[in-house]
Amino acid sequence: MPIRFHEKKKEFHIYNDKISYIFKILANGHLGHAYYGKRLTDREDFGCLIEYAMRDMAPCTFEGNNRFSLEHLKQEYPSYGSGDMRFPAFELERTDGSRVVDFKYQKHEIYNGKKKLLGLPAVYVEEETEAETLEVTLEDVQIGARIVLSYTIFQALPVIARNTCFYCDGESITLLNAMSGSIDLPDKEYEMVELAGAWSRERHVNVRPLGYGIQSIYSLRGCSSHQFNPFLALKRKNTDEHSGEVIGASLVYSGDFLAQVEVDNFDVTRLVMGIHPNEFCWELNPKEHFQTPEMLLVYSENGLNGMSQTFHQLYRTRLARGKWRDKGRPILLNNWEATYFDFNEEKLLALAKRAAEIGVELFVLDDGWFGKRNDATSSLGDWKVNTEKLPGGMKSLSERIKEMGMGFGLWIEPEMVNKDSQLFREHPDWVLADNRRNYCHSRNQYVLDFSKAEVVDYIYGQLKEVLGEADISYVKWDMNRSFSEVFSNGMDRSWQGKVRHKYILGVYDLYERLTQEFPDILFESCASGGARFDPGILYYAPQGWTSDDTDAVERVKIQYGTSYVYPLSSMGSHVSASPNHQVFRYTSLETRANVAYFGTFGYELDLTELSKQELREMKGQILFMKRYRELIQQGVFYRLESPFENNSSAWMVVSEDQKEALAVYFRVLQPTQAGFKRIRLAGLRADWEYSVEEVSGAGSLSKERNGRFGDELMYAGLSVSDVSSGLPGVAEEKQGDFLSRLFRLKRIEI
Repeated sequence: MPIRFHEKKKEFHIYNDKISYIFKILANGHLGHAYYGKRLTDREDFGCLIEYAMRDMAPCTFEGNNRFSLEHLKQEYPSYGSGDMRFPAFELERTDGSRVVDFKYQKHEIYNGKKKLLGLPAVYVEEETEAETLEVTLEDVQIGARIVLSYTIFQALPVIARNTCFYCDGESITLLNAMSGSIDLPDKEYEMVELAGAWSRERHVNVRPLGYGIQSIYSLRGCSSHQFNPFLALKRKNTDEHSGEVIGASLVYSGDFLAQVEVDNFDVTRLVMGIHPNEFCWELNPKEHFQTPEMLLVYSENGLNGMSQTFHQLYRTRLARGKWRDKGRPILLNNWEATYFDFNEEKLLALAKRAAEIGVELFVLDDGWFGKRNDATSSLGDWKVNTEKLPGGMKSLSERIKEMGMGFGLWIEPEMVNKDSQLFREHPDWVLADNRRNYCHSRNQYVLDFSKAEVVDYIYGQLKEVLGEADISYVKWDMNRSFSEVFSNGMDRSWQGKVRHKYILGVYDLYERLTQEFPDILFESCASGGARFDPGILYYAPQGWTSDDTDAVERVKIQYGTSYVYPLSSMGSHVSASPNHQVFRYTSLETRANVAYFGTFGYELDLTELSKQELREMKGQILFMKRYRELIQQGVFYRLESPFENNSSAWMVVSEDQKEALAVYFRVLQPTQAGFKRIRLAGLRADWEYSVEEVSGAGSLSKERNGRFGDELMYAGLSVSDVSSGLPGVAEEKQGDFLSRLFRLKRIEI
């Protein structure tokens, strides 16, 4: 796994068994990009991959040389104003207003392992031999500033981790744009894949061909957002789930971001990704520096599944941290949909007793336990137990839950405040808004100014006391509104351009302090469902509320799109009441469970209102999930059929040793007189024979099939034909709309 610097040609080659990343020092001292993709044999000179041309109207760097122009060269970390007319990776301003820069190669360092990013989440190594890092220092001598570009390649994965750090050594400068990374690709024959949506339909897959000019996704909401995820992929037009080239880019960040692709008029494709420059303005004085978030590049020649599996392995094992990283996640019951704000200790204990009887492992108390919180209008910021609802306090309740054999969890929303709260009355200047003006609310709440250390310290003190006084094993961390009027009251002008980023740094700081203080607690992130489901938060909370929408049909799309980047172990996935609260759709308990299995699994409904038959079925579901929890949460995931293109969809998860698998097929509406239907499985050993069993939601076998070899299952496929295809007697109990069929595969040992 070497990183080579070929001194004679001044070229860097970063490579492992799977990928190569090549760039060189150009004649003007800038860095020129040569190649990123499938592994190339190392050699001394890749100069042929960088081409020069004489083009009319091009600004040329050297007198007498009409071929060297930055406008037509592929670059590593481009600036604007020195000949390149495209969108830059960074922009800075000197005290006299000049934005002209000239950062040239100064030195480089290659070392084993990977450094931490101070105050920021990032992927990591447990052994230095897992990765190698190149740091290239660029310097503008006149300004007295340095840029350090960092590249880390993992030994076993087709991943390049990039970040950028700016150092001020001379005069004061102001950063106006600071992307985490940039890459110029030699052609435009790509399709852009993005995860787009809105509240309750997050991370839907959208694919569009690249065109000339700029196409981008972004957030200006203070969080990564329901609307777009900080990820995009560039795939070749013939690339599908199983074959073809694709480059995936993911930003390990939770705030405002920009992921942008620019195609110039000579067909060069430039990808940049980082903090959104809108309202970003960061002054650096001598001896100060600015660190960008981390950008991850993944290359796959094995289609979108290959890209996703790399992200899954990396994020599950080298981004998520702590006690719960590799552990099976507890099956929970959340009380919200059962009680909303209307509960007391007696009602909670009755619900918990029923949960314990069917095998639930964790009881979670959601919103309404603190201050005078009986609706959404009050008490956020006052993190004291409401003793009218819970006379014995949180300690007593948690102990009684534990006596039932379950863990106890708690909901918090530490970044928000209501006007009707003691906190707001004492500190109205702690709201992130210009308090001289009217400012927007959302859900009757406002954003606390986490750019101020004293605000973070205050909330930390309150939560430390709450979490320390009771036996709490789980925390659901919510965040239920976007930014609107961004202003930090009482701070000077220079502070305001830093607020959006400093807010997220404050969130990370609070997460870091609480997770270190309470290492045994499983933290689950939530932001109005899926508004902050991103790699940055995954560093602190190994699982997240995937969406507020728990309808099984909608969740197939949401979880399918989420799986492009995020492992199943990160997806909070629950069975809720039917009809569903978002779309009022009736779906069977079986189908709801078959979708929710492929995540962390739990329930959000009132168990006291269910029939004995429903409770028996749920007990069977819990037994099934406990049996296959490790396979689901740590196996290799394959998408088989897209719900965005068909009336049906399918996916599966395979154990690493390929001896066991679960496959699921979903059909939305039942057609009549349809053709026969097969799904082609993936990830099996072609020469192994597997038993195939169709599993009901209650955990018993509804149909057992003869053994099939892996090659037959993958290339001929598994029949899922039913009465829609004129086959009466096939899975008759599961006919109609919103059907799901779950299959269990196991190697037949000779």
